[in-house]
Parts: sequence; C-alpha cells; structure tokens
Amino acid sequence: METLYLERTRELKKNKKLIEKELNIKINIQGKKVTIKGNALNEYETQIILDAINFGFPVKTAILLKEEDFRFVKLNIKDFTRKKNLEGVRARLIGKHGKTKQTIEQISDCKIIINESQIGIIGSSEEIDITITGITNLVKGSKQTNVYRYLEKNKKNKKNC
Repeated sequence: METLYLERTRELKKNKKLIEKELNIKINIQGKKVTIKGNALNEYETQIILDAINFGFPVKTAILLKEEDFRFVKLNIKDFTRKKNLEGVRARLIGKHGKTKQTIEQISDCKIIINESQIGIIGSSEEIDITITGITNLVKGSKQTNVYRYLEKNKKNKKNC
C-alpha cells in the first residue's frame, strides 16, 4: 500500500474507475491524500501515472505510461538557462498561439506540458531522448527552425535503422 499527496485530485476523482480498471489497483482519495492498493508492480506504475496526472497531463495520455516503451520525464527549465525571468523562455517554448509546442509534439510524437518552471514530456523511449535534446537546445537559445530540423533529421534516422 502506497500513499501519495497530490495537488490535482479532481481529474483523478473523475477517472478513478478507469484508472483502477486499467491498472488493476484500488485507489482511495481523501482530500489531497491518495492511497493505492495492489501488487508492487501495479503500485509503482500507478505512482508514475499519478505523478503525470498531477503534473497536468490528461488521464488518457498518462495511462500510456503503463505501456513498456513509454516514459514520463520532467525537466527543470532553470537547469538549462541562466535567465532569471523564465517567462521569456516559456514564451519561446510555447510560441505564438502555441505553434512551437504543437510543432515539436507533432514531429516528435511526444506530449508536452509546460508549467511555471518545469516541462513534462510523455513519449516512447526512443523519441523522448531526441525531444529532450531539442527542447533543451531551444531553452538555451537555438532557433525554432534549427530545433525542428534536428527533430526531423533524427526521426528519419530512426526510421531508416
């Protein structure tokens, strides 16, 4: 039995039955305290999925993490830039009307959420490493077109292998 404390329990409450069915566990929610009961492997998978939901991912996207090949990664924006004002960095990542974020998601086949000081990425193990490199380059100041080119080039190389 594992106990977690989550900020965003509303999404969890709405989809509790779906999560319990998909992951073969029992969830008990009391305020921000969430208790998970099941076998050890299912509890571990559920912790990762609940962490992704708490970060802001929709339940259907987070449940992809139960697949063997999918991973959830959190990046701290401050680890890749010296700028004190992260608003400009987030603006570069999101782009005008969300275009940059959307393009990166389409090219990389990963789902991305950008919070105040963190970036959350869900994707296959192969794609996520390339996406992390692209995003960190963008945070460090690379042009968006260079990042898109990098992602497309590496995606083609993966297909040819």
